[in-house]
Amino acid sequence: MKICPSCSSENQIKSGIINGRQRYKCKDCNYYFTVDKIGKKIDDYYVNKALQLYLEGLSYREIERILGISHVSVLNWVKKYNIKRPSNTKYHPTYKILNATELGIYFSDSTNIKGAGAVVTELGDKFMLIQWERFRD
Repeated sequence: MKICPSCSSENQIKSGIINGRQRYKCKDCNYYFTVDKIGKKIDDYYVNKALQLYLEGLSYREIERILGISHVSVLNWVKKYNIKRPSNTKYHPTYKILNATELGIYFSDSTNIKGAGAVVTELGDKFMLIQWERFRD
């Protein structure tokens, strides 16, 4: 059932077609409206994951390659939610995508985690390991 956006009434009649979309007239407040456009919506999981990866220091194109979501969409979400990266230029992130057994093997070797910060995040059925290493002077 269509609901009037002006008065939230369900009492309306059809009132023509505009640009291929059905137009309605509310009988209670005489407001004309059309049905909402049905578009594609990306799941909130991917929005959160993209913003998290952006905050971890990955570029828009790297996020696009990892999640399969357009870098322009990620850019728009960063602008929409006003996300700001912390400013620390002495470190740069590197990332690896590993399954559970590879991740266990990676962490069993202490030389892999020495001298760098690391974050592990779930990425579907795999895990993403993000490390920050110091730039060499």
